[in-house]
Amino acid sequence: MELPDLFVRRMHGLLADEAENVLKALAEDPVVSVRLNPAKGTFNCAGDSVPWTANGFYLDGRKAFTFDPLFHAGCYYVQEASSMFLEQVARQYIAEPVTALDLCAAPGGKSTLLRSALPEGSLLVSNDVIPARAQVLMENMVKWGHPDCIVTSAVPADFGALPSFFDVIVADVPCSGEGMFRKDPVAVAEWSEENVETCWRRSRSIIADCWEALKEGGLLVYSTCTFNLKEDEENVRWICEELGAEALPLETSSEWGITGNLLEQADSFPVYRFLPGRTRGEGFFLALLRKLSAPESSMPKKQKSRPNPKAQPIPQECRNWLCDAASYEWKSENNSIVALSERCATAFSVLMQQVKVLYAGVVVAEWKGRDVIPTTSLALSNVLCREAFPMVEVSYSEALAYLRKEALMLPSDVSRGYVLLTFRGVPLGFVKNVGSRANNLYPSEWRIRTTHLPDSEVRVLY
Repeated sequence: MELPDLFVRRMHGLLADEAENVLKALAEDPVVSVRLNPAKGTFNCAGDSVPWTANGFYLDGRKAFTFDPLFHAGCYYVQEASSMFLEQVARQYIAEPVTALDLCAAPGGKSTLLRSALPEGSLLVSNDVIPARAQVLMENMVKWGHPDCIVTSAVPADFGALPSFFDVIVADVPCSGEGMFRKDPVAVAEWSEENVETCWRRSRSIIADCWEALKEGGLLVYSTCTFNLKEDEENVRWICEELGAEALPLETSSEWGITGNLLEQADSFPVYRFLPGRTRGEGFFLALLRKLSAPESSMPKKQKSRPNPKAQPIPQECRNWLCDAASYEWKSENNSIVALSERCATAFSVLMQQVKVLYAGVVVAEWKGRDVIPTTSLALSNVLCREAFPMVEVSYSEALAYLRKEALMLPSDVSRGYVLLTFRGVPLGFVKNVGSRANNLYPSEWRIRTTHLPDSEVRVLY
């Protein structure tokens, strides 16, 4: 890989003696790591632990994750190790339930991490402005299985119209991607001084647009996957000086190899840099800030009107499909039956007036005429009542066939109707057993599209 000459010169100016080590590391193979979902079962991974997170593991190379049914079941997420450092924010600063926003969340790495790390009772809103990316985000959040999640697709200013709504905002802002060069050749090809200028200005606009939505005393996590000062320290300093915030320290271990603020000023503030060749991961920058000032006005801005779909009564059988069903608020709208926790329902009623909500709570079932069909969202949810359905454990080849949305044959003694398929004890989704075959209910848009089969079972977790 040939790096841009200007980038190389800038790195020498920025990192001095450290530059050659980082540039050499950028020419090596990227580090591959995964993070387990503890809510999906007790699994382990044959790799070294990522030291700054409880459930992260390094792999010895990239696996064919597409052919691992447990990947599709949400048992783990393939995430860059350095970005897992976000977990330290939750561990060190968030002890009580919060309402959190992951502002630039797709494809879902930080959102799935936050959902596992936040105290129970917290609500997480995961957003991406680009509709196609928001769909991928929604899929990954559904597979992660936590019921207290909302997925949206909105511009930051839409959230800014909700004063003091969030206790925590995570903004992993779009950046020039210098820290991901060895993973993303496109980032190398697109890098330029002009692009860096565009990115740091856009990042300031993003933070300014959503700033009113953060409560006074609330936490902002500002992060990038780039190295330059303009997108990193200088933007953090701008947030502190112009918007009213203070940078907070995080406890770290010297063994992690994290470096700090590269500004030359004596009053430098705490930030956390991950440099390839020094830390085991890709390039990453994070700063934690506390908001010092409240918005000038706490009056909500004019909200957008939304149609109020005609509700249908909830069949009792659907309530039996969810654990502790009485603790949820149930809605029937847009041909779906949705269960929302109290905190989720309250936030949903506000958010749907201002932003485009793609998903909230647990979509338990869908209407088809007068019939209700259990959804894959329900099958993958951590609050599924498994006892409500007959279950069939499938083999590896059967699991792949199901994930390709092929019809299956079930054992003759399996009762007709909706059947929950599991692989290694983990739910994959539903089929409707009609006797001669089992109709596949897996979402078409999620299916494995290749007909290729691996030579042997792909197994990441043990």
